[in-house]
Amino acid sequence: MELITSKLIIISLFIMVITMVETLAYSTRISGTRVKLIATAISLFSTLVIVSRFSTMIQQPLTAKLIAEAPDLNKLHFIEEQYRILIGVTTIGVLLGILLFPTFINIFSKAIVQLSKQRGSMVGLFLSQFNIKGFKKIIKCIRVPNRSYLKGITYKTIPKRLFVTNIIVSAVFTIGVLSSIYASMLVPEDYAQAALMSSGIINGIATILLTLFIDPKASVLADRVMKKECDYIYLKSYSLTMVSSKLVGTILAQLLFIPAAYYVAWFASWI
Repeated sequence: MELITSKLIIISLFIMVITMVETLAYSTRISGTRVKLIATAISLFSTLVIVSRFSTMIQQPLTAKLIAEAPDLNKLHFIEEQYRILIGVTTIGVLLGILLFPTFINIFSKAIVQLSKQRGSMVGLFLSQFNIKGFKKIIKCIRVPNRSYLKGITYKTIPKRLFVTNIIVSAVFTIGVLSSIYASMLVPEDYAQAALMSSGIINGIATILLTLFIDPKASVLADRVMKKECDYIYLKSYSLTMVSSKLVGTILAQLLFIPAAYYVAWFASWI
């Protein structure tokens, strides 16, 4: 049986798009600061994150079904290779998000202004822009990434602790579902369901880290820039830190994938 199937390609495209959107969400705070509508920007950011988290829930049954279609001969190795491809696709999604970052800073700047005019209605925003005139505006927002975006960013302006924390969070989110599904193959059949349901434990830890140590700092930093208590370059450095650490996190996920699966298998057998 071929390793790369049509179903694997469909799942890969789905994961790539969702990861790209999740990466681009980090540009909303920069956009909000530009147009001085930070609260509206945070609302847009939250919407994008919720969509990506919901999509992760959809991903679970799709990736789990790959097990049913895997050959019985050397099944564990076959599924491992397929899941590593999906992790690699996540890395590609982050890279695409980084390349589109300058473009979406402009797009989100206009979207935030329109969202404010629509009084917070996301449906109204899409309906007002889903036309030829709206598409022309998007085309005008296209920017090619260049070194000028990095101007002023130094080792001093980059939050090192945040960089390390987000690497861990990104790695955990990348493998949470995949490791749990893989773990269901490592345990006796009676414990398989418990292993499948354990993805929430892995992702829950990452969510707690995200909520306690990352999101509040980003919001406070954006407010300080708005009040001119902090230089704009620190907000740019924050965004660079988040997307670059997310990229490193997805690469680290390749190393953590199997150990995390065995951890889930142990936990499913222990509880």
